[in-house]
Amino acid sequence: MTVDHSPIVSSPSQTASKSHPSALALTILLLGGFITVFDLFVVNVAIPSIQAGLGASFAEIGFVIAGYELAFGVLLIAGGRLGDRHGRRRLFALGMAGFAVTSLLCGLAPDATSLIVARLLQGATGAILFPQVYALLRVMYDDAGRRRAFGLLGMTLGLAAIAGQVFGGLIVESDLFGLGWRIIFLINLPIGIIAQLSARVIPESRSSEAMGVDWPGIGLATAGLLLLLLPLLEGPNAGWPLWTWASMTASLVLLTAFLIWEHLVASGGGDPAIDLTVFRNIGFSAGSLVVLLIYSTSTSLFLCFALLLQSGLGLTPFEAGTLFAPASVGFVVASLVAPKLVARFGNMAIAGGALVYAAGIGWLIVTAAGFGEEAKTFALLPPLILFGFGQGLSMTPLLNLVIGYVEENHAGMAAGLISTMQQVGGAFGVSVVGIFFVGILASDARESISRASRYADAFSGAMIYNLAAVLLAAALITLIVHTRRAGQ
Repeated sequence: MTVDHSPIVSSPSQTASKSHPSALALTILLLGGFITVFDLFVVNVAIPSIQAGLGASFAEIGFVIAGYELAFGVLLIAGGRLGDRHGRRRLFALGMAGFAVTSLLCGLAPDATSLIVARLLQGATGAILFPQVYALLRVMYDDAGRRRAFGLLGMTLGLAAIAGQVFGGLIVESDLFGLGWRIIFLINLPIGIIAQLSARVIPESRSSEAMGVDWPGIGLATAGLLLLLLPLLEGPNAGWPLWTWASMTASLVLLTAFLIWEHLVASGGGDPAIDLTVFRNIGFSAGSLVVLLIYSTSTSLFLCFALLLQSGLGLTPFEAGTLFAPASVGFVVASLVAPKLVARFGNMAIAGGALVYAAGIGWLIVTAAGFGEEAKTFALLPPLILFGFGQGLSMTPLLNLVIGYVEENHAGMAAGLISTMQQVGGAFGVSVVGIFFVGILASDARESISRASRYADAFSGAMIYNLAAVLLAAALITLIVHTRRAGQ
Protein backbone atom coordinates (compact mmCIF):
# COMPACT_ATOMS: atom_id res chain seq x y z
CA MET A 1 0.00 0.00 0.00
CA THR A 2 1.23 3.49 -0.80
CA VAL A 3 -0.52 6.47 0.69
CA ASP A 4 0.96 9.82 -0.26
CA HIS A 5 2.63 11.33 2.80
CA SER A 6 4.18 14.06 0.68
CA PRO A 7 5.22 17.23 2.44
CA ILE A 8 3.61 20.50 1.47
CA VAL A 9 5.13 21.91 -1.69
CA SER A 10 3.59 25.37 -1.63
CA SER A 11 4.98 28.62 -0.41
CA PRO A 12 4.25 29.52 3.22
CA SER A 13 3.13 33.00 2.26
CA GLN A 14 -0.58 33.29 2.80
CA THR A 15 -3.61 35.56 2.87
CA ALA A 16 -6.26 33.25 4.30
CA SER A 17 -7.73 33.90 7.72
CA LYS A 18 -6.80 31.44 10.47
CA SER A 19 -9.62 32.42 12.75
CA HIS A 20 -12.30 29.71 12.58
CA PRO A 21 -12.40 27.82 9.28
CA SER A 22 -15.72 26.04 8.86
CA ALA A 23 -16.05 22.30 9.37
CA LEU A 24 -17.50 22.12 5.86
CA ALA A 25 -14.32 23.65 4.39
CA LEU A 26 -12.22 20.99 6.12
CA THR A 27 -14.58 18.25 4.95
CA ILE A 28 -14.40 19.38 1.33
CA LEU A 29 -10.60 19.45 1.41
CA LEU A 30 -10.44 15.99 2.98
CA LEU A 31 -12.83 14.77 0.30
CA GLY A 32 -10.46 16.07 -2.37
CA GLY A 33 -7.59 14.11 -0.85
CA PHE A 34 -9.80 11.05 -0.44
CA ILE A 35 -10.86 10.69 -4.08
CA THR A 36 -7.34 11.06 -5.50
CA VAL A 37 -6.04 8.20 -3.32
CA PHE A 38 -9.24 6.15 -3.61
CA ASP A 39 -8.99 6.27 -7.39
CA LEU A 40 -5.45 4.94 -7.35
CA PHE A 41 -6.31 1.94 -5.16
CA VAL A 42 -9.74 1.11 -6.56
CA VAL A 43 -8.17 0.49 -9.97
CA ASN A 44 -6.00 -2.25 -8.45
CA VAL A 45 -8.96 -4.54 -7.75
CA ALA A 46 -10.70 -3.58 -11.01
CA ILE A 47 -7.73 -4.24 -13.31
CA PRO A 48 -8.61 -7.88 -14.15
CA SER A 49 -12.19 -6.82 -14.96
CA ILE A 50 -10.91 -3.95 -17.10
CA GLN A 51 -8.51 -6.29 -18.88
CA ALA A 52 -11.30 -8.76 -19.63
CA GLY A 53 -13.85 -6.12 -20.57
CA LEU A 54 -11.61 -4.21 -22.97
CA GLY A 55 -9.48 -7.13 -24.15
CA ALA A 56 -6.43 -5.23 -22.93
CA SER A 57 -2.88 -6.52 -22.79
CA PHE A 58 -0.68 -6.31 -19.70
CA ALA A 59 1.12 -3.35 -21.29
CA GLU A 60 -2.17 -1.50 -21.69
CA ILE A 61 -3.42 -2.13 -18.16
CA GLY A 62 0.07 -1.27 -16.92
CA PHE A 63 -0.23 2.08 -18.65
CA VAL A 64 -3.69 2.62 -17.12
CA ILE A 65 -1.96 2.64 -13.74
CA ALA A 66 1.46 4.04 -14.65
CA GLY A 67 -0.01 6.81 -16.81
CA TYR A 68 -2.00 8.17 -13.88
CA GLU A 69 1.04 8.15 -11.60
CA LEU A 70 3.32 9.65 -14.24
CA ALA A 71 1.02 12.56 -15.08
CA PHE A 72 0.34 13.15 -11.40
CA GLY A 73 4.05 13.11 -10.56
CA VAL A 74 5.45 15.36 -13.27
CA LEU A 75 2.73 18.00 -12.82
CA LEU A 76 2.63 18.02 -9.02
CA ILE A 77 5.12 20.88 -8.60
CA ALA A 78 3.39 22.88 -11.32
CA GLY A 79 0.04 22.35 -9.59
CA GLY A 80 1.40 23.74 -6.33
CA ARG A 81 2.89 26.79 -8.03
CA LEU A 82 -0.28 27.51 -9.98
CA GLY A 83 -2.22 27.50 -6.72
CA ASP A 84 0.28 29.84 -5.07
CA ARG A 85 0.04 32.25 -7.98
CA HIS A 86 -3.63 32.14 -9.02
CA GLY A 87 -5.36 31.16 -5.79
CA ARG A 88 -5.42 27.82 -4.04
CA ARG A 89 -9.18 27.65 -3.66
CA ARG A 90 -9.61 28.48 -7.34
CA LEU A 91 -7.19 25.74 -8.39
CA PHE A 92 -8.78 23.29 -5.94
CA ALA A 93 -12.19 23.91 -7.50
CA LEU A 94 -10.71 23.65 -11.00
CA GLY A 95 -8.95 20.42 -10.06
CA MET A 96 -12.12 18.90 -8.62
CA ALA A 97 -14.09 19.79 -11.74
CA GLY A 98 -11.35 18.41 -13.98
CA PHE A 99 -11.09 15.22 -11.93
CA ALA A 100 -14.83 14.67 -12.24
CA VAL A 101 -14.82 15.22 -16.01
CA THR A 102 -11.80 12.99 -16.64
CA SER A 103 -13.34 10.31 -14.38
CA LEU A 104 -16.38 10.43 -16.66
CA LEU A 105 -14.09 9.95 -19.66
CA CYS A 106 -12.51 6.93 -17.93
CA GLY A 107 -15.92 5.43 -17.23
CA LEU A 108 -17.07 5.89 -20.83
CA ALA A 109 -13.82 4.73 -22.47
CA PRO A 110 -14.69 2.39 -25.38
CA ASP A 111 -11.26 0.80 -25.60
CA ALA A 112 -7.93 0.51 -23.79
CA THR A 113 -6.29 3.39 -25.67
CA SER A 114 -9.11 5.77 -24.73
CA LEU A 115 -8.87 4.68 -21.10
CA ILE A 116 -5.10 5.28 -21.04
CA VAL A 117 -5.53 8.81 -22.41
CA ALA A 118 -8.32 9.51 -19.92
CA ARG A 119 -6.17 8.25 -17.04
CA LEU A 120 -3.30 10.51 -18.11
CA LEU A 121 -5.71 13.45 -18.03
CA GLN A 122 -7.11 12.28 -14.70
CA GLY A 123 -3.60 12.17 -13.22
CA ALA A 124 -2.96 15.70 -14.53
CA THR A 125 -6.11 17.06 -12.87
CA GLY A 126 -5.20 15.21 -9.69
CA ALA A 127 -1.87 17.05 -9.72
CA ILE A 128 -3.75 20.36 -9.86
CA LEU A 129 -6.08 19.31 -7.05
CA PHE A 130 -3.85 17.52 -4.54
CA PRO A 131 -1.23 20.21 -3.68
CA GLN A 132 -4.01 22.66 -2.85
CA VAL A 133 -5.27 20.33 -0.12
CA TYR A 134 -1.93 20.46 1.70
CA ALA A 135 -1.42 24.17 1.08
CA LEU A 136 -4.91 25.21 2.16
CA LEU A 137 -4.79 23.16 5.34
CA ARG A 138 -1.48 24.82 6.10
CA VAL A 139 -2.70 28.39 5.68
CA MET A 140 -6.19 27.95 7.16
CA TYR A 141 -5.09 26.90 10.64
CA ASP A 142 -2.75 27.90 13.43
CA ASP A 143 -0.22 25.38 14.74
CA ALA A 144 -2.63 23.46 16.96
CA GLY A 145 -5.38 23.38 14.34
CA ARG A 146 -2.89 22.36 11.66
CA ARG A 147 -1.74 19.33 13.62
CA ARG A 148 -5.33 18.21 14.01
CA ALA A 149 -6.15 18.88 10.35
CA PHE A 150 -3.14 16.97 9.05
CA GLY A 151 -3.85 14.13 11.44
CA LEU A 152 -7.34 13.90 9.96
CA LEU A 153 -5.86 14.06 6.46
CA GLY A 154 -3.50 11.18 7.18
CA MET A 155 -6.40 9.13 8.55
CA THR A 156 -8.51 10.03 5.50
CA LEU A 157 -5.83 8.93 3.04
CA GLY A 158 -5.37 5.65 4.90
CA LEU A 159 -9.11 5.01 4.87
CA ALA A 160 -9.23 5.90 1.16
CA ALA A 161 -6.67 3.19 0.42
CA ILE A 162 -8.64 0.58 2.38
CA ALA A 163 -11.98 1.68 0.92
CA GLY A 164 -10.52 1.68 -2.58
CA GLN A 165 -9.72 -1.99 -2.24
CA VAL A 166 -12.62 -3.35 -0.19
CA PHE A 167 -15.49 -1.08 -1.26
CA GLY A 168 -14.04 -0.90 -4.77
CA GLY A 169 -14.07 -4.67 -5.05
CA LEU A 170 -17.64 -4.75 -3.79
CA ILE A 171 -18.97 -2.23 -6.33
CA VAL A 172 -17.15 -3.90 -9.22
CA GLU A 173 -18.55 -7.29 -8.24
CA SER A 174 -22.05 -5.87 -7.68
CA ASP A 175 -22.14 -4.71 -11.31
CA LEU A 176 -24.30 -1.70 -10.41
CA PHE A 177 -26.61 -0.65 -13.27
CA GLY A 178 -24.82 -3.22 -15.43
CA LEU A 179 -21.77 -0.92 -15.61
CA GLY A 180 -19.22 -3.37 -14.18
CA TRP A 181 -15.81 -1.78 -13.62
CA ARG A 182 -16.91 1.55 -15.14
CA ILE A 183 -18.80 2.49 -11.98
CA ILE A 184 -15.52 2.97 -10.07
CA PHE A 185 -14.84 6.03 -12.21
CA LEU A 186 -18.40 7.27 -12.68
CA ILE A 187 -19.02 7.61 -8.93
CA ASN A 188 -16.44 10.42 -8.93
CA LEU A 189 -18.71 12.58 -11.07
CA PRO A 190 -21.34 13.50 -8.44
CA ILE A 191 -18.67 13.66 -5.71
CA GLY A 192 -16.55 16.03 -7.78
CA ILE A 193 -19.50 18.24 -8.70
CA ILE A 194 -20.67 18.55 -5.08
CA ALA A 195 -17.16 19.34 -3.84
CA GLN A 196 -16.54 21.83 -6.63
CA LEU A 197 -19.79 23.68 -5.94
CA SER A 198 -19.10 23.70 -2.19
CA ALA A 199 -15.54 25.01 -2.58
CA ARG A 200 -16.72 28.60 -2.06
CA VAL A 201 -16.77 27.97 1.71
CA ILE A 202 -12.98 27.54 1.60
CA PRO A 203 -11.09 30.81 2.24
CA GLU A 204 -9.02 31.91 -0.73
CA SER A 205 -5.26 32.28 -0.38
CA ARG A 206 -2.28 32.89 -2.63
CA SER A 207 1.39 33.77 -2.31
CA SER A 208 2.91 37.12 -3.19
CA GLU A 209 6.19 35.32 -3.88
CA ALA A 210 4.88 32.48 -6.03
CA MET A 211 7.35 30.91 -8.44
CA GLY A 212 6.60 30.63 -12.14
CA VAL A 213 5.85 27.35 -13.91
CA ASP A 214 8.57 26.00 -16.19
CA TRP A 215 6.32 24.56 -18.90
CA PRO A 216 9.13 23.78 -21.40
CA GLY A 217 10.99 21.85 -18.71
CA ILE A 218 7.86 19.96 -17.68
CA GLY A 219 7.18 19.14 -21.33
CA LEU A 220 10.68 17.74 -21.83
CA ALA A 221 10.48 15.65 -18.65
CA THR A 222 7.03 14.30 -19.50
CA ALA A 223 7.97 13.37 -23.07
CA GLY A 224 11.22 11.78 -21.92
CA LEU A 225 9.54 9.63 -19.26
CA LEU A 226 6.70 8.59 -21.59
CA LEU A 227 9.22 7.50 -24.22
CA LEU A 228 10.95 5.42 -21.55
CA LEU A 229 7.85 3.77 -20.06
CA LEU A 230 6.18 2.95 -23.38
CA PRO A 231 8.87 0.54 -24.66
CA LEU A 232 9.36 -0.98 -21.20
CA LEU A 233 5.65 -1.83 -21.09
CA GLU A 234 5.20 -2.82 -24.73
CA GLY A 235 8.59 -4.44 -25.33
CA PRO A 236 7.91 -7.84 -23.70
CA ASN A 237 4.74 -8.39 -25.77
CA ALA A 238 6.17 -7.00 -29.00
CA GLY A 239 9.47 -8.91 -28.84
CA TRP A 240 11.58 -5.76 -28.42
CA PRO A 241 11.44 -4.45 -32.01
CA LEU A 242 13.64 -1.62 -33.24
CA TRP A 243 11.17 1.12 -32.28
CA THR A 244 11.46 0.21 -28.57
CA TRP A 245 15.21 0.83 -28.62
CA ALA A 246 14.74 4.01 -30.65
CA SER A 247 12.18 5.21 -28.09
CA MET A 248 14.53 4.59 -25.17
CA THR A 249 17.32 6.42 -27.00
CA ALA A 250 15.01 9.37 -27.66
CA SER A 251 14.04 9.29 -23.98
CA LEU A 252 17.68 9.61 -22.95
CA VAL A 253 18.13 12.56 -25.32
CA LEU A 254 15.03 14.37 -24.01
CA LEU A 255 15.86 13.79 -20.35
CA THR A 256 19.38 15.08 -20.97
CA ALA A 257 17.89 18.12 -22.69
CA PHE A 258 15.63 18.59 -19.67
CA LEU A 259 18.62 18.73 -17.31
CA ILE A 260 20.44 21.19 -19.58
CA TRP A 261 17.32 23.36 -19.84
CA GLU A 262 16.87 23.40 -16.05
CA HIS A 263 20.48 24.55 -15.65
CA LEU A 264 20.00 27.32 -18.22
CA VAL A 265 16.77 28.53 -16.60
CA ALA A 266 18.38 28.64 -13.15
CA SER A 267 21.50 30.39 -14.51
CA GLY A 268 19.30 33.02 -16.15
CA GLY A 269 17.54 33.82 -12.88
CA GLY A 270 14.31 32.05 -13.85
CA ASP A 271 12.20 29.51 -11.97
CA PRO A 272 13.25 26.00 -13.04
CA ALA A 273 10.93 23.04 -12.46
CA ILE A 274 13.67 21.58 -10.25
CA ASP A 275 16.74 23.18 -8.71
CA LEU A 276 19.58 20.86 -9.68
CA THR A 277 21.84 22.32 -6.98
CA VAL A 278 20.01 20.30 -4.29
CA PHE A 279 21.53 17.16 -5.80
CA ARG A 280 24.99 18.35 -4.82
CA ASN A 281 24.12 17.06 -1.38
CA ILE A 282 25.05 13.38 -1.47
CA GLY A 283 22.57 12.49 1.26
CA PHE A 284 19.68 14.03 -0.64
CA SER A 285 20.76 12.44 -3.94
CA ALA A 286 21.06 8.99 -2.39
CA GLY A 287 17.84 9.54 -0.48
CA SER A 288 16.00 10.46 -3.68
CA LEU A 289 17.15 7.15 -5.18
CA VAL A 290 15.86 5.36 -2.07
CA VAL A 291 12.45 7.02 -2.49
CA LEU A 292 12.30 5.95 -6.13
CA LEU A 293 13.27 2.37 -5.26
CA ILE A 294 10.85 2.03 -2.35
CA TYR A 295 7.92 3.54 -4.20
CA SER A 296 8.63 1.49 -7.33
CA THR A 297 7.66 -1.65 -5.43
CA SER A 298 4.17 -0.90 -4.13
CA THR A 299 1.97 -0.23 -7.16
CA SER A 300 3.64 -2.99 -9.15
CA LEU A 301 3.06 -5.52 -6.37
CA PHE A 302 -0.63 -4.70 -6.07
CA LEU A 303 -1.10 -4.87 -9.84
CA CYS A 304 0.51 -8.32 -10.12
CA PHE A 305 -1.20 -9.50 -6.93
CA ALA A 306 -4.62 -8.51 -8.28
CA LEU A 307 -3.95 -10.51 -11.44
CA LEU A 308 -2.77 -13.49 -9.39
CA LEU A 309 -5.86 -13.49 -7.19
CA GLN A 310 -8.52 -12.85 -9.82
CA SER A 311 -7.13 -14.01 -13.18
CA GLY A 312 -5.05 -16.82 -11.71
CA LEU A 313 -6.88 -18.09 -8.65
CA GLY A 314 -10.40 -17.10 -9.64
CA LEU A 315 -11.26 -14.83 -6.69
CA THR A 316 -13.98 -12.22 -7.16
CA PRO A 317 -13.09 -8.50 -7.00
CA PHE A 318 -14.61 -8.22 -3.53
CA GLU A 319 -12.72 -11.28 -2.25
CA ALA A 320 -9.50 -9.86 -3.67
CA GLY A 321 -10.18 -6.45 -2.14
CA THR A 322 -10.87 -7.99 1.24
CA LEU A 323 -7.60 -9.90 1.04
CA PHE A 324 -5.77 -6.64 0.27
CA ALA A 325 -7.21 -4.94 3.36
CA PRO A 326 -4.88 -6.47 6.01
CA ALA A 327 -1.88 -4.91 4.26
CA SER A 328 -3.58 -1.52 4.45
CA VAL A 329 -4.38 -1.97 8.12
CA GLY A 330 -0.77 -2.96 8.80
CA PHE A 331 0.38 0.14 6.95
CA VAL A 332 -1.85 2.48 8.97
CA VAL A 333 -0.79 0.94 12.30
CA ALA A 334 2.91 1.11 11.38
CA SER A 335 2.53 4.73 10.23
CA LEU A 336 1.41 5.62 13.75
CA VAL A 337 4.25 3.66 15.36
CA ALA A 338 7.09 4.68 13.00
CA PRO A 339 7.70 8.25 14.32
CA LYS A 340 8.03 6.89 17.87
CA LEU A 341 10.53 4.25 16.75
CA VAL A 342 12.63 6.84 14.91
CA ALA A 343 12.55 9.12 17.95
CA ARG A 344 13.79 6.27 20.15
CA PHE A 345 16.24 4.42 17.90
CA GLY A 346 17.20 7.07 15.35
CA ASN A 347 17.01 6.91 11.57
CA MET A 348 18.38 3.37 11.48
CA ALA A 349 14.84 2.36 12.44
CA ILE A 350 13.90 3.28 8.84
CA ALA A 351 16.40 0.76 7.50
CA GLY A 352 14.95 -1.79 9.91
CA GLY A 353 11.49 -1.01 8.58
CA ALA A 354 12.73 -1.59 5.03
CA LEU A 355 14.04 -5.00 6.07
CA VAL A 356 10.64 -5.87 7.55
CA TYR A 357 9.10 -4.74 4.25
CA ALA A 358 11.55 -6.98 2.35
CA ALA A 359 10.70 -9.90 4.66
CA GLY A 360 7.02 -9.44 3.84
CA ILE A 361 7.73 -9.47 0.11
CA GLY A 362 9.96 -12.53 0.46
CA TRP A 363 7.26 -14.34 2.42
CA LEU A 364 4.69 -13.51 -0.28
CA ILE A 365 7.05 -14.85 -2.95
CA VAL A 366 7.58 -18.14 -1.14
CA THR A 367 3.87 -18.55 -0.34
CA ALA A 368 2.71 -17.80 -3.90
CA ALA A 369 5.39 -20.03 -5.39
CA GLY A 370 3.76 -23.02 -3.70
CA PHE A 371 0.31 -22.35 -5.13
CA GLY A 372 -1.38 -24.78 -7.47
CA GLU A 373 -4.98 -25.58 -8.27
CA GLU A 374 -5.80 -26.02 -4.55
CA ALA A 375 -4.28 -22.73 -3.43
CA LYS A 376 -5.13 -21.73 0.14
CA THR A 377 -5.42 -17.97 -0.15
CA PHE A 378 -5.72 -17.50 3.64
CA ALA A 379 -2.01 -18.43 3.75
CA LEU A 380 -1.35 -15.00 2.20
CA LEU A 381 -2.74 -13.09 5.19
CA PRO A 382 0.33 -13.22 7.50
CA PRO A 383 2.82 -12.10 4.81
CA LEU A 384 0.40 -9.38 3.66
CA ILE A 385 0.17 -7.98 7.19
CA LEU A 386 3.96 -8.06 7.54
CA PHE A 387 4.31 -6.47 4.09
CA GLY A 388 1.96 -3.59 4.97
CA PHE A 389 3.55 -3.10 8.37
CA GLY A 390 7.03 -2.91 6.83
CA GLN A 391 5.80 -0.40 4.26
CA GLY A 392 4.48 1.87 6.99
CA LEU A 393 7.67 1.60 9.04
CA SER A 394 9.85 2.54 6.08
CA MET A 395 7.77 4.89 3.92
CA THR A 396 6.24 7.11 6.58
CA PRO A 397 9.49 8.50 8.13
CA LEU A 398 11.59 8.22 4.95
CA LEU A 399 10.52 11.53 3.43
CA ASN A 400 11.45 13.55 6.50
CA LEU A 401 14.87 11.89 6.53
CA VAL A 402 15.60 12.75 2.91
CA ILE A 403 14.30 16.33 3.02
CA GLY A 404 16.30 16.87 6.21
CA TYR A 405 19.48 16.78 4.13
CA VAL A 406 18.75 20.09 2.37
CA GLU A 407 18.86 23.60 3.76
CA GLU A 408 15.63 25.13 4.99
CA ASN A 409 15.39 27.61 2.11
CA HIS A 410 15.35 24.65 -0.32
CA ALA A 411 12.84 22.60 1.67
CA GLY A 412 9.87 23.43 -0.55
CA MET A 413 11.75 22.54 -3.72
CA ALA A 414 13.07 19.33 -2.15
CA ALA A 415 9.57 18.35 -1.00
CA GLY A 416 8.24 18.82 -4.52
CA LEU A 417 11.05 16.72 -5.96
CA ILE A 418 10.49 13.90 -3.50
CA SER A 419 6.75 13.93 -4.17
CA THR A 420 7.51 13.61 -7.88
CA MET A 421 9.97 10.78 -7.24
CA GLN A 422 7.24 8.87 -5.38
CA GLN A 423 4.88 8.92 -8.35
CA VAL A 424 7.50 8.41 -11.05
CA GLY A 425 8.91 5.52 -9.01
CA GLY A 426 5.48 3.88 -8.98
CA ALA A 427 5.16 4.21 -12.76
CA PHE A 428 8.71 2.93 -13.30
CA GLY A 429 8.10 -0.09 -11.06
CA VAL A 430 5.01 -1.14 -13.02
CA SER A 431 6.95 -1.06 -16.29
CA VAL A 432 9.99 -2.97 -14.98
CA VAL A 433 8.01 -5.64 -13.12
CA GLY A 434 5.82 -6.09 -16.19
CA ILE A 435 8.84 -7.27 -18.17
CA PHE A 436 9.29 -10.25 -15.82
CA PHE A 437 5.59 -10.92 -15.21
CA VAL A 438 4.69 -11.06 -18.92
CA GLY A 439 7.80 -13.07 -19.82
CA ILE A 440 7.19 -15.77 -17.19
CA LEU A 441 3.48 -15.95 -17.99
CA ALA A 442 4.21 -16.50 -21.68
CA SER A 443 6.92 -19.05 -20.96
CA ASP A 444 4.66 -21.13 -18.71
CA ALA A 445 1.86 -20.99 -21.30
CA ARG A 446 4.09 -22.74 -23.81
CA GLU A 447 4.68 -25.54 -21.30
CA SER A 448 0.95 -26.15 -20.72
CA ILE A 449 1.12 -25.34 -16.99
CA SER A 450 -2.18 -24.74 -15.20
CA ARG A 451 -3.53 -21.20 -15.11
CA ALA A 452 -3.20 -20.87 -11.33
CA SER A 453 0.41 -22.10 -11.41
CA ARG A 454 1.25 -19.79 -14.33
CA TYR A 455 0.08 -16.71 -12.48
CA ALA A 456 1.72 -17.86 -9.25
CA ASP A 457 5.03 -18.34 -11.06
CA ALA A 458 4.69 -14.96 -12.81
CA PHE A 459 3.94 -13.19 -9.54
CA SER A 460 6.78 -14.86 -7.63
CA GLY A 461 9.30 -14.27 -10.40
CA ALA A 462 8.33 -10.64 -10.96
CA MET A 463 8.51 -9.84 -7.24
CA ILE A 464 12.21 -10.70 -7.20
CA TYR A 465 12.73 -7.15 -8.53
CA ASN A 466 10.71 -5.73 -5.62
CA LEU A 467 12.68 -7.74 -3.09
CA ALA A 468 16.00 -6.62 -4.58
CA ALA A 469 14.86 -2.97 -4.77
CA VAL A 470 13.84 -2.87 -1.10
CA LEU A 471 17.04 -4.59 0.07
CA LEU A 472 19.09 -2.08 -1.94
CA ALA A 473 17.05 0.75 -0.42
CA ALA A 474 17.76 -0.60 3.09
CA ALA A 475 21.49 -0.69 2.32
CA LEU A 476 21.42 2.89 0.99
CA ILE A 477 19.52 4.13 4.05
CA THR A 478 22.12 2.52 6.29
CA LEU A 479 24.89 4.14 4.25
CA ILE A 480 23.48 7.67 4.30
CA VAL A 481 22.61 7.49 8.01
CA HIS A 482 26.16 6.41 8.90
CA THR A 483 27.59 9.05 6.56
CA ARG A 484 25.51 11.70 8.28
CA ARG A 485 26.71 10.56 11.70
CA ALA A 486 30.32 10.60 10.54
CA GLY A 487 29.93 14.17 9.28
CA GLN A 488 28.56 15.44 12.58
